[in-house]
Amino acid sequence: MKQFYALIFLLLPLTLFGQSERVFVISDTTFSEGWKNLTEDWLYQKGDDPAWANPDFDDASWNEVSAYNLNMPDGEHAIANRGEIAWFRKRIKADGSLTQTIVLNIRQLGASEVYLEGKLIHELGKVSANKDEIIFNNPLRQILQLPLEKGKEHVLAVRYVNAQYKYPLYTNTNGDIGLSVSTLSNATSTDTIKNRRIAGFQRYIKNYHIALGIALLMFIIFISFYLVFPNEKINGYFAISNLFLSLFYTGIIWSNGYYVDEFWNSFLYATCLVFSSSILLYCLYSIVEQPIDFTYKAVTFLGLIAIGCYFLYDPLTLTTAWALLLMVATIRIALKSWNKNRVASILFLSSSFISIVFWAIIILTGIGVIQNDIGITDFYINDYIPFAQMLNSVGLAIYLGYAFGKRSQELRLNLDRVLKLSKEKESILYSQNETLEKKVKERTRELNQSLENLKSTQAQLIQSEKMASLGELTAGIAHEIQNPLNFVNNFSEVSAELLDEIQDIRRKTQDKQTASEEDEILEDIKQNLEKINHHGKRADAIVKGMLEHSKTGSGVKELTDINTLTKEYLNLAYQSFKSKNKDIEIELITDFDPTLPQLELVRPEIGKVLLNILNNAFYACSRRDLQGFENLAGLTPQVTLSTKNLDDKIEISIKDNGPGIPDSIKDKIFQPFFTTKPTGQGTGLGLSLSYDIVKAHGGKLSVSSKPGETIFEIALPI
Repeated sequence: MKQFYALIFLLLPLTLFGQSERVFVISDTTFSEGWKNLTEDWLYQKGDDPAWANPDFDDASWNEVSAYNLNMPDGEHAIANRGEIAWFRKRIKADGSLTQTIVLNIRQLGASEVYLEGKLIHELGKVSANKDEIIFNNPLRQILQLPLEKGKEHVLAVRYVNAQYKYPLYTNTNGDIGLSVSTLSNATSTDTIKNRRIAGFQRYIKNYHIALGIALLMFIIFISFYLVFPNEKINGYFAISNLFLSLFYTGIIWSNGYYVDEFWNSFLYATCLVFSSSILLYCLYSIVEQPIDFTYKAVTFLGLIAIGCYFLYDPLTLTTAWALLLMVATIRIALKSWNKNRVASILFLSSSFISIVFWAIIILTGIGVIQNDIGITDFYINDYIPFAQMLNSVGLAIYLGYAFGKRSQELRLNLDRVLKLSKEKESILYSQNETLEKKVKERTRELNQSLENLKSTQAQLIQSEKMASLGELTAGIAHEIQNPLNFVNNFSEVSAELLDEIQDIRRKTQDKQTASEEDEILEDIKQNLEKINHHGKRADAIVKGMLEHSKTGSGVKELTDINTLTKEYLNLAYQSFKSKNKDIEIELITDFDPTLPQLELVRPEIGKVLLNILNNAFYACSRRDLQGFENLAGLTPQVTLSTKNLDDKIEISIKDNGPGIPDSIKDKIFQPFFTTKPTGQGTGLGLSLSYDIVKAHGGKLSVSSKPGETIFEIALPI
């Protein structure tokens, strides 16, 4: 029995010592160097039971885990696979001397609930056994309060569900969760040593913002160069490369600020980097004037293959592997062009060498061969990854700037040579100019003389045309006026003879029979005088028509509604016709386009055109009983007036169903003095005058006719 108590006495301190080792004690000195990762002495259990949050729950049967990623203790196998839930518990104690506030930071691929002493203090996303109900949340940059009581031991429990991304299918990570603690003063500090997790990350992202600004600036500069000098296509290609580089930086910044679906974001920005680098390599080929060879095609093809494999393996790993091939291709083409374009070769070899050294330091730092800070306070090599990713772009920008400056210098030298040659040739040019001036003056005199002769000839031609037109007009006047004047002369002579007879009769006798004869003679004289008056008026009308025809027109143009104008003159013409032909009924049909714009024209002149054509239409409808048109006698006389908007012009159409115009005279109807009306009913000047008015307005007057239908169309430009 004494031996048993002795054994208990010996084992009890060891048990207490073991339990104290599993409790993480926090004091003011714990976080003197920054954040502490809670990687040791965790207990875990796969499954889900709300009782596991209870601090009094007996977790002695749970497994122990100590790892940066608690869900993958050995780095290969996961505790909770995708969609599964696991619990993690750890004991924490705040030292009685603790004076600062403790905060918590969680890194996870999934969702979690954090319990302290059985009480839910943080819900990060939504934890559920149903995959469709899980709400992903990665609070990597959030500062979470951890309310510890001084001197008391607490149980920190985490309920975690693995929400690993569906893609890529093959990855080294299967869920991830890790916890870190620090003081509030450290977590809000800008000191990147004490607050590397927050402030250091902010500086890292700030450098990505700076790199993004540089890429966008290069894009703007070189797309501007391309727009100004479109023949320099290299500027356009380089601008596109920088555009994709800008999208790559934007994707990095986005992925570190918003945690929605990291795979698709990685897919997009890694694809942008492949496109940017491929175009950049093409630009290098163009600069060194090397043909696109198998190496370029192979690297580009492998880049496309890498993009397609993003669904299978980590995009950043594949892109990094492809970038190594790209660097080899860059060094190869730079060495190959050493003798052809040494400046470009030096620039790209230098940028490639710096990239190799930088990434070698990154790799050696990652495997622990060298420290992350290289002896300089607050300096971390990883912070400068954004600038390393754009070394080749900066090198190409420097070369394009150098080439532009070199071309400018060559242009200045050529300009100096031209100026020098200009001074040497100035005297020769001066003498040649004098000789040319003399020849120009002589030639100018000859041209002036020719111009004067041409003007004289032109004036003679115009005068000849005027005389010919005047002769034609005079012949028409003589022909037209001759007939009424013949009537006037003949009837005047007859009237004179009759008066002589009356005088003779009165002298001879004064009987009743004589008085009757006198009355007959006087009646004849009266009729003769009426005919003289009629034909005199006709001659007057002809002369007035001729004068109207010869007018050049001085009317003022004004904006006019065509539909209103046509309605007005249709009513005017019809009322005039009805006043003389009360027994004839004519059906009026109108079709006015409401979309017509107003036109600037001389309203009275266009009205005169409408009046002339409408009068002819009404006259034609009244002559439907002519011989040969008996088939029209039973039809209702119709006159149709319509307007139409033809985009660039307005068309006014006047149609009647009269006998029509024979083809033999259709070409003559616009000639002055030509008429088909009986003698005394028309002067033949109406259509000729209308044709000239429409032409003066820049329009066209045309006619089409067949038996039973005649259409006059007036086209006026808009």
